[in-house]
Amino acid sequence: MTSELSRSQLLDRRGFLADFSTGLSGIALASLLGEEKLLAADTAKRTPIRPAIDPASPYAPRDSHFPAKAKNVIVIFCSGACSHLDTFDYKPELIKRHGQPMPGSEKLITFQGSQGNLTQSPWEFKPRGESGKMISELVPQIGGMADDICFVHSVTGKTNTHGPGENFMSTGFTLDGFPSMGAWVTYGLGSENRDLPAYVAIPDPRGTPQSSVNNWGPGFLPAAFQGTDFNASKPIRNLARPDTVDEKTDRATRDFLKTLNDRYQDRFPGDTELAARVASYELAAKMQLSVPEVSDLSSEPDHILKLYGADDTANSLKAAFARNCILARRLVEKGVRFVQLFNGAYQTGGEGVSNWDGHKSLAAQYAKHGPVLDQPTAGLLRDLKQRGLLKDTLVVWCTEFGRMPTFQAGASGRDHNPSGFTTWLAGAGVKAPFTYGATDEFGYKAVENVATVYDFHATILHLLGLDHQRLSFYHNGIERRLTDVHGHVIKDVLA
Repeated sequence: MTSELSRSQLLDRRGFLADFSTGLSGIALASLLGEEKLLAADTAKRTPIRPAIDPASPYAPRDSHFPAKAKNVIVIFCSGACSHLDTFDYKPELIKRHGQPMPGSEKLITFQGSQGNLTQSPWEFKPRGESGKMISELVPQIGGMADDICFVHSVTGKTNTHGPGENFMSTGFTLDGFPSMGAWVTYGLGSENRDLPAYVAIPDPRGTPQSSVNNWGPGFLPAAFQGTDFNASKPIRNLARPDTVDEKTDRATRDFLKTLNDRYQDRFPGDTELAARVASYELAAKMQLSVPEVSDLSSEPDHILKLYGADDTANSLKAAFARNCILARRLVEKGVRFVQLFNGAYQTGGEGVSNWDGHKSLAAQYAKHGPVLDQPTAGLLRDLKQRGLLKDTLVVWCTEFGRMPTFQAGASGRDHNPSGFTTWLAGAGVKAPFTYGATDEFGYKAVENVATVYDFHATILHLLGLDHQRLSFYHNGIERRLTDVHGHVIKDVLA
């Protein structure tokens, strides 16, 4: 067969030397381009990544895409749309033009109708810390921590309605049925603790936010990654053993069930659904001991209770939220990956009295909400810092959207405003003190370094060592992400 080949098809000595020299030239060129970082990016590294998860151990810790600055996250979510203009976004022009119409707002119609005049905050803003950051007297103790906080004043949303707004901030989508931030994080990274849930949601003592469990739901991710909701005063439902069963019998029953489960699982090797179900039962059994222990605050010394305001007998709501903040700290101490802490609850017909929805009487409502939020949140930051936990923990403060610089026509409160509002970050991996972005002179629209909720989410994932473009889950023919097809890391806020 070889003898029948034409000589032109065979490689002669001259051709071999020519090809060899060309190959060496190509290698040399590739080396030079590589050193100068001029080669095209490795596309394999940019493709979506679904972490390899053992169904029998869904919470086992997993490697991040790159070295992480933060190991865990505490999100403080102010439900009801806390006004940036009465807390963290100082606007001298709003004070100067108080009582005047906002320029260009003659035909402006917002969520609840037409607008009245520009209205300054009922609370004075004062310089805080060595940075001199102007923060409202509504939250003076958080203001005292200004030098440890990175403020983002230019966040924008996609909706002016509470439920979809909470969904968007918690899941990246306005519709129900999408995975929450915490579900994505625990799907990507797992947990450092085998006896507690990887993701815990701590509802406000008064109840759940308006979008309820959507805020901590798994969406289309496996159910193992949903948040487990409980707080310092309300334990997990159906967790405690019945009074008629003693501890010894309860432990023996659990051991016997484990033996049966292990034998049954051995009969069906490779059945991932069965393995996942057994893993969830075993975690539930472990939580019978671990959850009561971590939520029992009786071991906390008096000075810690005082730091958070948990000893405030005159303000029961503040004391209850303070206990939830202490619980959040105890959870991250135990290695829980993601804790979502809610301030404010939804009550039908409540006119915002249980959350930050200050439409009709903002001054009276916020005078109640401010003290509930302020000292416990500041206490949490101080406590994390003094224990050295702030180096590894990212604290996130957010709300679903902002408020208008005007009062509503015929009312004494501010309407919904997703066009520009404030969030902040503290702790692992962020610059502090630092301010990023700005709204216009009245606080109506983001105008400088405009950021989206997608950017905010991408930045949080980045601090955890996760590339938001590479963390995905295949669902209904689409590689889904927390940030959909959007989002950029806000690099300026990174330390």
